[in-house]
Amino acid sequence: MRKLSRPLYGQQNKTAYLFLLPWLIGFFCLTLGPMIASLYLSMTKFNLLSSPTWTGLSNYVQIFTEDDTFQRSLWLTFYYVFLSVPLRLAFALLIAMALNKGIRGLGIYRTVYYIPSLLGGSVAIAIVWRQIFDGSGLVNQFLGWFGITGPSWIAHPDYVVYTIITLSVWQFGSAMVIFLAGLKQIPADLYEASGVDGAGKIRQFFGITLPMLSPVIFFNLIMSMINSFQAFTPAYVIGDGRGGPLDATMFYTLYLYLKGFSFFDMGYASALAWIMLVIIGVFTGIVFLTSKFWVFYGDNQEGR
Repeated sequence: MRKLSRPLYGQQNKTAYLFLLPWLIGFFCLTLGPMIASLYLSMTKFNLLSSPTWTGLSNYVQIFTEDDTFQRSLWLTFYYVFLSVPLRLAFALLIAMALNKGIRGLGIYRTVYYIPSLLGGSVAIAIVWRQIFDGSGLVNQFLGWFGITGPSWIAHPDYVVYTIITLSVWQFGSAMVIFLAGLKQIPADLYEASGVDGAGKIRQFFGITLPMLSPVIFFNLIMSMINSFQAFTPAYVIGDGRGGPLDATMFYTLYLYLKGFSFFDMGYASALAWIMLVIIGVFTGIVFLTSKFWVFYGDNQEGR
């Protein structure tokens, strides 16, 4: 193949950079720039009204040694992530397998099940969810038909987090669509051959479906985990924007928001944001490191 002349090669580079220019502007001005500014502010005392005052690592020291709310919000977020993510992925896989049976009107079902993922993060849905789990909401009305008097789920500190977890599980649509696409890529011959060898449905699920679907599970796990660590809107709406009752909905992101925009301690909030970034990076790294033991690629199902 004939090599391009240097002037033509340089012209093509300029054209490429011209097309990349909008993305580069957005990256440097809206992503990298604010991140650098946030890192600087995390080492200052800044109340949004006066100039930042450099304090070094004092914000981080205070967070880890004096801030009890930080510890409670962090553990509550961990609890939410470790419970909601597996439940959502399991429910999404269950529905995907049910829809993978060649039923009629698959596109309609797929759309209906995907709608909660589009609406679930909105303020309106969080308000509706709050009404459903209120003391006189639909859940208690349903329990009343069986003579059961339910509590006010959103007003009880022992139950309110589970209403938010239920809302998270209800938003299974995006993971379900990805699972469904992965299931359709599994060759039917594998199931037929295993059936001839006497393998039942359960053995086929653990011996064929899960290994062949492991790259999709890996992707959904990473995305769901990152999104769950950043959960904010349901906790804000259901907890009246203050983490109530008794800090039972004081998620990490809500605490960060309150510190920055209610107490005007933006330096402290920036430090909290960077701690969360590190936490998400650590957990994502752990999933990547362990993926070589359970994620398989290729028809031979050999580990990476």
